[in-house]
Amino acid sequence: MTTSISIYVDADACPVKAEIYRVAERYGLKVYVVANTFINVPRDPRIERVVVSDGFDAADDWIVERIGASDIVVTADIPLADRSLKKGAMAIGSTGVPFTPSSIGMAMANRELLANLRAMGEMTGGPKPMTGRDRSRFLSSLDEAVNKLRRRLSA
Repeated sequence: MTTSISIYVDADACPVKAEIYRVAERYGLKVYVVANTFINVPRDPRIERVVVSDGFDAADDWIVERIGASDIVVTADIPLADRSLKKGAMAIGSTGVPFTPSSIGMAMANRELLANLRAMGEMTGGPKPMTGRDRSRFLSSLDEAVNKLRRRLSA
């Protein structure tokens, strides 16, 4: 039995869905677009829309329950990336920066620090807008992750 690669998208605020669909089409990969609300997806049998309840972390929980070592999770949610790595999946941020076992601890600590600063009123605003460079880095990172998994699965 061969294991196939799937891409799980934490889709509620994902700005790179079109890029994910392009890479998935190129390699013939299954994509799960997971969100708390209805999101339009291309009419493609390999792309599955999953609408979960609006409960806290419902999309994250749905993804984590299903992923394995041959899967890629695309998310800007650092705790979801951490949970994904612990399940053996690869995790990539929407700006193309991969989460790794060696980088996730610092990302979690930085997230906690920023949350504390926001709680004290020190910071406002959200993430910076996506740039063309971010999209290019994301495409490159996703392509690299797919090829790494393909090599691992064929070994």
